[in-house]
Amino acid sequence: MAENDIRRKVLIVDDEPNVRRLSHMILSKKFDVFEAENGIQAIEMAKAQKPDIILMDMMMPKMDGLTACHAIRNDPETKSIPVIMVTAIGFELNVKLSQQMGANSSARSRWYLEQCHCRKSRH
Repeated sequence: MAENDIRRKVLIVDDEPNVRRLSHMILSKKFDVFEAENGIQAIEMAKAQKPDIILMDMMMPKMDGLTACHAIRNDPETKSIPVIMVTAIGFELNVKLSQQMGANSSARSRWYLEQCHCRKSRH
């Protein structure tokens, strides 16, 4: 990497340590990766780190991903950060809820890293 190159930041939000660890391991090759284990931490990290994108699980303790996404979308400091909601349950209702809360996209968890890469490549 050239000295002037700035690595993009990714925030991984998931209550499962293994998911965070695997995501970190894969993404850290090309991105600066930050982690949060619930929606409350996600909001704090989004404000503090200003990531280029957030990959957020829907179902977490303390604060779920949908509520955190809504809060991120309604905060002037973070509203422009793209959020991709991740769920193990790919029901249409979850996709609609994600869109209503302001998510840019949603993906099923076991495929989300590949889907995110493809979506990011198109933009």
